Amino acid sequence: MTHITNEPADVNSPKELINGINYQDGSVVSKQIIKKPNGNITLFAFDKDESLTEHSSPYEAVVYMVDGEMEIKIGGNPYNVKAGELIIMPPNIPHGLKATRKSKMLLTMIK
Repeated sequence: MTHITNEPADVNSPKELINGINYQDGSVVSKQIIKKPNGNITLFAFDKDESLTEHSSPYEAVVYMVDGEMEIKIGGNPYNVKAGELIIMPPNIPHGLKATRKSKMLLTMIK
């Protein structure tokens, strides 16, 4: 497996990165890829029916669905997001996520 670093010259395989986080029964697993003062990128693996409860963030975020399918509620409106799709979550609007099947997502948060 390729070691992921924050160096700009590193070349990494997205497939190896995604395979580097495993599903765990009844859990949400996360792996931070980049953490900087102006934002971060985190990979998540959700078991079926696992969720992140509704919350708000002062930052804009992009969710890219790598695998599976999730219902993402933003401001009370549900969106069904499938592998290969992305959704933008605006700042200061309540949002929550629930995996309708085992799912992996890449979260990019911009501060």
